[in-house]
Amino acid sequence: MRKLSFVFLVFLAFGFSNSHAQLKNFKKGLTSFQAGYYDLAIKEFLKVKEIDNAQQAELNFKIAEAYRLTNRWIESIPFYEKAFDSGLNNTDAIFYYAYALKANEEYAKAKIYLEKFIDAKSENKTLNERAQREMNTLLLISDIKSKTSELEFKNFSALNTDKIEFSGILKDGYFIFSASKKDKLYSNGLPFLGIYKAKVSPDFTTVGTPEPFSKNILDPDRNEGTPTFSPDGKTMIFARGNSGKRKDTSPDVDLYMSRYVANEGWTEPKLVSASDSLAWDGSPAFSRDGKTLYFSSNRAGGSGGLDIYRVNMDASGRFGNPANMGKAINTAGDEMFPYVSEDGKLYFASDGHPGLGKLDLFVAVRSGGKISVENLGLPYNSSMDDFGLSFDESGNIFFTSNREGGKGNDDIYYYLAPSTPDETVAKTDDPNDPSNPNNPNNKDGNDLKNQKIANYFLEGTVLGNKIPLDSSLVKIYKLESGIESDFAEVYTSQGKFGPVKMDEDEDYMILVEKSTYLTKREGFSMYGRSIPYPLLKKPVTDTTFKIEINLEQVFVGKTFRLENIYYDLDKYDIRSDAAVELDKLVQILKDNPLIKIELGSHTDSRGTDLYNIRLSQRRAESVINYLAIKGISKERLTAKGYGETELIISNAKTEEEHQVNRRTEFKVLEISSE
Repeated sequence: MRKLSFVFLVFLAFGFSNSHAQLKNFKKGLTSFQAGYYDLAIKEFLKVKEIDNAQQAELNFKIAEAYRLTNRWIESIPFYEKAFDSGLNNTDAIFYYAYALKANEEYAKAKIYLEKFIDAKSENKTLNERAQREMNTLLLISDIKSKTSELEFKNFSALNTDKIEFSGILKDGYFIFSASKKDKLYSNGLPFLGIYKAKVSPDFTTVGTPEPFSKNILDPDRNEGTPTFSPDGKTMIFARGNSGKRKDTSPDVDLYMSRYVANEGWTEPKLVSASDSLAWDGSPAFSRDGKTLYFSSNRAGGSGGLDIYRVNMDASGRFGNPANMGKAINTAGDEMFPYVSEDGKLYFASDGHPGLGKLDLFVAVRSGGKISVENLGLPYNSSMDDFGLSFDESGNIFFTSNREGGKGNDDIYYYLAPSTPDETVAKTDDPNDPSNPNNPNNKDGNDLKNQKIANYFLEGTVLGNKIPLDSSLVKIYKLESGIESDFAEVYTSQGKFGPVKMDEDEDYMILVEKSTYLTKREGFSMYGRSIPYPLLKKPVTDTTFKIEINLEQVFVGKTFRLENIYYDLDKYDIRSDAAVELDKLVQILKDNPLIKIELGSHTDSRGTDLYNIRLSQRRAESVINYLAIKGISKERLTAKGYGETELIISNAKTEEEHQVNRRTEFKVLEISSE
């Protein structure tokens, strides 16, 4: 018996030790994840085989996110699925899962989850727009695949490895490219990026050993890549990441310039003045005349992700003010790796325009007086990332892809042009030159005969207690930089209003007023709702969007529950999550200036009755003070502490249940006359 007891105790001790080790791995994974070391996080998370059921969803979600954030979307799929199966409630994760399914060419399933994300009505404006665009994209998949080129691209196998090689260009007999070859590892588990060169023969059959492009440029502690050269070859601009040292003021990636000096080589790089130290600025490209620099940036004021900008540069290397290329080119997704070809066309990569998977290659063109973006189709694009397109003077084409069949990561692909150059190609200096017919901004010489027009309308229904409300006033405001401007004003007839013609790629706020009902506002965005040009089959296409707005009847004594106005135990200060919800109440009170309300605060059942009454009174007063700071007159507000006298969950046991009882409500005390 003693022997059996000893064995049992040893078994228990082993089980406890193993469980402790698993929890330790989980915590180490969380620490690495928060620090941005996603590959290390994945390795620690995958060691966790047994964990409490309450943490299963978080574990698998964090693994999926770590794969996503290191651009390994397909690997994220099974972990998103496990997280959902374990009860994950994260709306954004639904979108990312749908996007990963699309990258895996599971288009039907991706559509189901995109619809689920849209139905969830996320407050994430960027993902909402991307979801709308992706729904349109799924309708275009067959059309994109039908667009094919007879060009045959080959994997540059003599140069590619199982690591990263991308953005290659041919210059002076050398192939210059970006690659992960440094000693230091990045968060994706691969070596830091640097700029390298390799001697190549004209037919690419002989490739020399890659070497650093310049000792003055190679920094072992930073990511560097995507060089672009001025037409004379003496100025180079490239992207460089932060080293993590104190001397670096930028938290992200910036543009740097180096000049070539005869007998000395490339100078020490200097920060480009047009770069924003608070933003990610990368993938630069010169125009053909060298007077304009194109680059990608997520600086403030963009469309949501990385946008393409252009900035003029004078002969001395001084830059003007960068300008966003506009909504025709930039989306809520990422637009990057711009390139201006010899014939003046602007090429770039995007995951926001209709594509086969993630990043696809596109060209900006003008058709019927309107800038449009065309997918290059097959074989340029795949369901994976395709980017970094460039041409050389001989007509050779290069781009980068992590498509199936490569060496294992981002690989460079090339097309070797025939030895006889195509003399029919018209060369122009700059796609922004008004004389260039390929200029996306050129308004001259457009073929209006084939112009297709899309009109968009909004129709709505206003309900109160599920009953259509007649003669409700509907005011529609256009939003720009948070400022409302009058757009339309209509009344409902039998509860319906519209159709109201809407402008593409604009945000709107809809305000509905009705006597004896609480005035309500609701946002509506046209971002991502435009029909892609290839789907316009008729000269004029009319599309109507429908919206339903439900009003709540208001009368003296009516009580409204404020969601998420929770307090920490024994505290009455306004938490950051509560402030977000209180700002909504501020707007309600501004939209309904005739009502006076009571702010009622409730505690949980812990603590004495007297203590809870006093605590809840202080909580209610803290809300009053917050609203007053936001411009609401205290004459309209009354504070009332209810303590634990009106519990929602009378026998609360868990912290979550107690938090439900710690709530704030507002009750209508008076409705003034006009």
